[in-house]
Amino acid sequence: MQTLKVKRIDAALPLLGQGTWNMGNASASRAAEAAALRAGLGLGMTLIDTAEMYASGGAEEVVAQAIAGRRNDVFLVSKVLPENASRRGTIKACEASLKRMQVETLDLYLLHWPGNHPLAETLAAFEELREAGKIRHWGVSNFDLAAMREVESLVPGRCACNQVLYNLQRRGIEHDLLPWCVENGILVQAYSPLDQGRLRKAPPLAAVARRHALTAEQAALAWSVRFAGVQAIPKSANLERVKQNAQAAGVVLTQADLREIDTAYPPPTGPTPLETA
Repeated sequence: MQTLKVKRIDAALPLLGQGTWNMGNASASRAAEAAALRAGLGLGMTLIDTAEMYASGGAEEVVAQAIAGRRNDVFLVSKVLPENASRRGTIKACEASLKRMQVETLDLYLLHWPGNHPLAETLAAFEELREAGKIRHWGVSNFDLAAMREVESLVPGRCACNQVLYNLQRRGIEHDLLPWCVENGILVQAYSPLDQGRLRKAPPLAAVARRHALTAEQAALAWSVRFAGVQAIPKSANLERVKQNAQAAGVVLTQADLREIDTAYPPPTGPTPLETA
């Protein structure tokens, strides 16, 4: 598995991690979901992203099954809901996530999206959790450039990640947010890199995929991590797709490939409101 390094995280990260959105919703599927995550770990996708919101904590319980006995092999990420992100609420939410995942420390803890609690309170809680050893790094999710600048003004140099929607059909961050994060050493973590499966049969990707003996999904994943400082976190509970996802990390698209993709999915020409769905 290829890795990347950003200034504000003291670890080499896999180019592709694993998401857990929609995991944990049904008890009958949890064993298969945990098995898929374990398979991904074995293929080098050692970052697992989850959240207290997912299945109301159920996804975190699936993660607990997946990483049992392997905690040291995993870079573990979770998120606090905005409505819980007061200073005291953030600490309580983090402790509940730790308990559900049966771990003592999170590698990265994120604010899921901007909310009504004062941002300074949330960031103060993150710093308190970090100093207590309950998290190693903190960051945010679904923050546009203005919000990122506010974070940086409140606690300079600490925000390690911004997790955002990014895929072939949602390229708005390329205009300003992505370059700003990369310049400042902040990891850009791309969720829904396959646009929730909508890119699975995308005709514009067919020719590119054929040239590299890939599926359209693999081509889309390879495209999503072509910039330094960008990591993608596809989600799958299907063992074969997990394997295909991992293989995409080793694909380097040519300039001709990228021009062909740009024609079908044009990059932004100016500032674009941050998309979240």
